[in-house]
Amino acid sequence: MFTGVPGVTVLGEAADGAEAVRLAEELRPDVVLMDLRMPGTDGVTAIRRMAERGLPARVLVLTTFDTDRDVLPAVEAGATGYLLKDAPQEELMRGVRAAARGESVLSPSVAALLLQRLRAPART
Repeated sequence: MFTGVPGVTVLGEAADGAEAVRLAEELRPDVVLMDLRMPGTDGVTAIRRMAERGLPARVLVLTTFDTDRDVLPAVEAGATGYLLKDAPQEELMRGVRAAARGESVLSPSVAALLLQRLRAPART
């Protein structure tokens, strides 16, 4: 999808979260696209480890899951943005460029979910 896109270079690809962290340390990308559910180390754990290690890459979650139990932990772990895999290519490209600039990126359904949570927080 990113082949031939001006200003975008794919530096690596990881099969799981542990490999994503290792590659982020080695390659120092500006943006990491991270799935949440992978074999071995999951995406939230990988995001948290990257933040703990002070890696400067901005993490843009790209997944099919948009529930409270998926979105909130990813954002709390340090994700810069959250897009769904069914997003149009143009939206994904805008999201990657925005994340590279340090801007937050949220798919409309995720933004609505977060607003709903802020308006009516879970009762404990």
